[in-house]
Amino acid sequence: MQRRQTPKQPLQVHRKKQTDLSAWRKGGRIDPEKSVQNHQSPNNQKNDSKQDSLEQALSYFEKVQDRVSLKKNNVLQKHLTTVESIALQRGLPPEGFDVLLNVALSGKLSDTVNTRLLKSLIPASVIPETSVVSSVSWLCVSKCSSNIQLLFLRWLITVFDFIDHKERLHALYGFFFSFLQDEKMCPYVCHLLYLLTRKENVKPFRIRRLLDLQAKMGMQSHLQALLSLYKLFCPELVTITLPGKTKTYFKDSEGPWKATINTVRQRKQENSLVSQPLFLGTAQPQSRKRKWNTQLIIPASSTNKNNLEEDREKQRVDFYGTNESFPVEQLQTFSQLLQNIHHLEFPSQMGSVLTNPLLLHYMNCIKDESIYLRLYYWMGQTLQEECTWYVADNKQYEEFKDFLETVYKAECFLQEGFSSCEEFLYKSLPLWDGFCCRSQILRLVSWIPLSSFSEMKSHLYDPLAQLFFTSSLYFKCSVLESLKELLQNWLNWHIIHLDSESDSQAHSLGVYTDAASRHCCRNTTLSGLVNVVAELIDFVGWISTVALRLENNPTFLLYFILDFYETVCDMYLRYNLPLLIMPPAGVFYPALLSMDSVSLNQLCYIMYRYRTNLVAAKENELSKKKILQFKFSSQTYQEYNQYIIAMVGCLWTSSAFQKDIHPQGLCMDDELLKKTTVQEFKTSFNIVYHPAMMGYAVLFLQQAWPDDTTFNFSLIKGKKWNWYLEYLYAQGLKGLKVFIESSINRVSQASHSKAGNMQA
Repeated sequence: MQRRQTPKQPLQVHRKKQTDLSAWRKGGRIDPEKSVQNHQSPNNQKNDSKQDSLEQALSYFEKVQDRVSLKKNNVLQKHLTTVESIALQRGLPPEGFDVLLNVALSGKLSDTVNTRLLKSLIPASVIPETSVVSSVSWLCVSKCSSNIQLLFLRWLITVFDFIDHKERLHALYGFFFSFLQDEKMCPYVCHLLYLLTRKENVKPFRIRRLLDLQAKMGMQSHLQALLSLYKLFCPELVTITLPGKTKTYFKDSEGPWKATINTVRQRKQENSLVSQPLFLGTAQPQSRKRKWNTQLIIPASSTNKNNLEEDREKQRVDFYGTNESFPVEQLQTFSQLLQNIHHLEFPSQMGSVLTNPLLLHYMNCIKDESIYLRLYYWMGQTLQEECTWYVADNKQYEEFKDFLETVYKAECFLQEGFSSCEEFLYKSLPLWDGFCCRSQILRLVSWIPLSSFSEMKSHLYDPLAQLFFTSSLYFKCSVLESLKELLQNWLNWHIIHLDSESDSQAHSLGVYTDAASRHCCRNTTLSGLVNVVAELIDFVGWISTVALRLENNPTFLLYFILDFYETVCDMYLRYNLPLLIMPPAGVFYPALLSMDSVSLNQLCYIMYRYRTNLVAAKENELSKKKILQFKFSSQTYQEYNQYIIAMVGCLWTSSAFQKDIHPQGLCMDDELLKKTTVQEFKTSFNIVYHPAMMGYAVLFLQQAWPDDTTFNFSLIKGKKWNWYLEYLYAQGLKGLKVFIESSINRVSQASHSKAGNMQA
């Protein structure tokens, strides 16, 4: 609905703001003692000339009254070129936006000129809210064309985070909402409303309007975005089912502005070491990266210091009596966070949350899903649209790495993965070369939320396996480390939420219901968690078996594989997850026959923990104190027993070749073993003759019989065998110690020191 507007009076450029304009011209603060010298320098003479030209251009556009054509108007062309060149080089000062916005939207100039003016609105610092509100009023009288209105909305969305205040802009929410009926403008209006929406803006009549538009236009992503935000604020009002995952809600509305803003910002950073007035650090000076990290600093308002002090005083007076929000740029200490936790309003630029520990604390304490949705939207836009793999220069590469590192640190702080980051990984992994930002990408993989196996197989496991098998040994180890951390994060999430739900009815049914669970896990049942974890372990077992064959069983690779299974073997007791999966034979036997004592010691510890967990599980089953939802299969116990027989036969009883009953085990006929020409083949893998232990045996013989240079290993028997065991334990082989003490029964004859006969 249009209303009549009285002709606007020319808006004067106030003299009191000329100081600010001069400061902008100089690119920072001016030292009074050097002002004369600076003024006389060639650079500043050039700045003075540009400043005068800009002031003349603004004065010209401010005084335009009648419709002016660009053709054959040298004055207009000159001033338009001046505005464009200065905007592209250093951005426009806050004082220029009021004049240029009003003339561009007033219809006094042709659409060609208005378009060029709007495309030149590049902020050097901040954009005054009053200028934006004043310009919005021109939309009521339809003085400008629909194309100019659309371009203005796109500009407003792009520079939304540069607007110094937004209270008056929020008051225009209903005005912007009325533009949804314009089918051409609807996507951009939805985008702007998405940025402006607060809980008090969600009304039944607006929901009905959006549903009517959806019925008319079909399932549009921009309408889904706004409905999803409304549903998070008021789920009782939005009862329809919305798609759970949408990769991109809004089309790219940044047009020509964002690239120019980044270029201007980069140029200012290179030319001056003075901190830009555009940003206000909240903890410590942050790196001002050109493309990625500039979005991670909370934009500072243009409010002066006195107003900030008045706001602080007002917050102290009205803390218990009003719902006024606390400006996030004033949040400096943890005590301030505690005092204003119910009055804090997050910044419009959600990227600044990632580098602010206080805001991350707030996200952990206040489970407001609208905050997560806004953060996921911003991150999804940044990662999905801007971070696709491309050939970039070294500086962009380093900035990209720093940005991904920031996202990873935020995930670690919150102890949960971001769904938008997961979507980025799923989209990027098939295109990834395995080298670019390797450390950062694999770290992000470790925070992928739980998903169904079919989804993870096609988007994560399959592309990762292709890279895994065709890459270097170091890359294989890095992938295994990342998957181990992924498993640990899932298990940690499970145990934390298991404790929080222990007294609820939901947990008794094996269901997770709290808000944080929905961020971390789409499988809301315990059985879903068990299945997905089992599939991850099976995947790691498969790629580990193949990798050991491809790389010829290197010790370095074996260490990372066994490190993964150190987590797997303790899932039942340490993480209260009713699941145990034995390592495949392609991992177990290379570790048992390894040439390195570290690998053998790791395997012994792992088998000891498997035994401890299986015994505890069997005792729980036999006690029948409670009905168990999950029970270990007999195949798990059978496979464990087969491995134990093989280990004891190798390390202790020297009977592995005769008693190993595993289908892929060591059992061989004596006739075949004799053909190897190894004289004492039966004892080849006990704790004395084992290739991984022979070095310890040599050192032990040198200490026990320093004069004997024959290295007669047969001397290690009887009491000397017990001494040898104590020697091994003293060398730090704790895994071997706990394995022998738990899995081998020894009856003492001379003392109670567990020596003598052996029985497996």
